[in-house]
Amino acid sequence: MNPVIGLDVSKGESQIQAFLDKGKPYRKSSIKHNTDGLGSLLEFLHEVESSAGGHQPTVVLESTGHYHFPVIQFLEEQNYVYIIVNPLISHRAKSSSLRKVKTDAIDAYHLCELFYKEELEPYKKRGIQLLNLRNLTRQQESIAEVSAQTKIQLHILLDQVFPEYRGVFGSLYSKVSLLTLLAFPTSEIVLSVSEREITEKIASLCMSRSDAWANEKAKKLREAALRNPFQNNLYQSNIFNLELLVKIVLQYQEHLSNIAVEIDALAKEIEEYHILQSIPGIGEKIAATIISEIGEIDRFNDAKKLVAFAGVDPSVFLLVSLPHL
Repeated sequence: MNPVIGLDVSKGESQIQAFLDKGKPYRKSSIKHNTDGLGSLLEFLHEVESSAGGHQPTVVLESTGHYHFPVIQFLEEQNYVYIIVNPLISHRAKSSSLRKVKTDAIDAYHLCELFYKEELEPYKKRGIQLLNLRNLTRQQESIAEVSAQTKIQLHILLDQVFPEYRGVFGSLYSKVSLLTLLAFPTSEIVLSVSEREITEKIASLCMSRSDAWANEKAKKLREAALRNPFQNNLYQSNIFNLELLVKIVLQYQEHLSNIAVEIDALAKEIEEYHILQSIPGIGEKIAATIISEIGEIDRFNDAKKLVAFAGVDPSVFLLVSLPHL
C-alpha cells in the first residue's frame, strides 16, 4: 500500500483526508494548530499507518505563506515525510475536475488524488536551511527599507537644525558621525565647548583613528557651527526628534550588522554561495538572496525554467497586421 494524507491548511486549522492507496479513500478529519490538535494529527497518522499494514503515510499540503509552519515543524519532529505543493499545481489539478466544488475538505481530497497522479518530491532537509536563509534575507531587506526611510526623515530634520553638519565626516551615516551628532546636535552646543573637548570626544568614539584625525574633524565641526544659519533653535521639538532619529538609525545599523553575520554563517555552508560570488557584481548579500529565493536548484532541469521562475523572461507580443480599408 501507498498511504497518503492530504492537508488543506488555513489560519489556525487544517482539514484532513486520508487514502490507504490509489482509489481507496479512508476517512477525513480536522485539527486545530495547537498542542491538542497536533496530538490528534499524530493519532490520525498512526491510525492510517496501522490500517495500511504498517506503511507510513506521506503527508501532502499546499504552501500557504506561514500558516503551514506549525504543521511542518511537527511533522519534522515526528520524522514523517511530507510534500509541499505549489498552489498553482494543485489549482491546475482541481480545475481539471468537471464538478466545480470548492470546500476545504474537497481540497484535501484533491491533494491526495494529486499525489497519485504527479511525481511529487518529498521536502528535503536542505530546504529548511534555505528557508532559514530566506527568512533572514527578507528580514534584512525589510529593515533596510525602514532604515532608508528613517534616514530621509533624519536628513529633513538636519536641514532644519544643523544643515552645515553635512561634510564634517566623509559619510553622514557612519557610526562615528551619528554618535558625534548625538553629542553635538546644534551649533550652540558645539560652540559652548572647547575644540579640545570636541577632539577628545571624537577620539573616544573612533579609537582606530589618530588624534590628528580627530582634531581635524573637531575643527571642521566648529567651522560648520559658525556657518550654520540656525545659531539658536526656536523649536526644541526638532532637536528632540533629531536625537531620536539618530538613535533609531544606529539601532537599525546594529540590527543589520547582526543579521549580516547570521546570513554569512548560514550561507557559507552552501556551495552555491561561493560560486555565485565569483560572478562580477555579485557580493555576499545578493548571493545569499538569490540562493534563498530560488531554493532547491535541482527543481529546474533547464535554464529556461529557472528564468521563468524568476520572472525575467521577456514577454512576446505578436501583432497581426490588418489590411488597410
